[in-house]
Amino acid sequence: MKFYIESKIYYHDTDSGGVVYYASYLEHLEEGRTEFCRSKGIDLVKYNNDGILFPIVHLEMDYKQPARYGDVIRIFTRVEKIGNASIEFAQEIRKDDAALVMAKTVWACVNKDLKPRRVPEEMRQRLEAKQ
Repeated sequence: MKFYIESKIYYHDTDSGGVVYYASYLEHLEEGRTEFCRSKGIDLVKYNNDGILFPIVHLEMDYKQPARYGDVIRIFTRVEKIGNASIEFAQEIRKDDAALVMAKTVWACVNKDLKPRRVPEEMRQRLEAKQ
């Protein structure tokens, strides 16, 4: 995976032992997907304002090693597959060369009534473009 962002692990990410609380990784993964889309010129706020929403409908995570308070992690993101009304992301959280978390996240593309709709063609083209 090429695209990544860096993030620091803060105290609020951790449990009392200084290890990242498992659910905190969800926020880091969300930041990774958001910044990945931004890097492709995709304005998720505009889509939201236009009534095109992308809720998470599926998530798989494998925890390999813990991150700890003060660590700097990298969140790698790529599109694995684009369906008619869904986008599947593969993500990895790493510290240095060590894989900490492997994840697969699926967004549904829905309208403001939460009914499925096609992924906008402009978004599809931007996500499929090589950078």
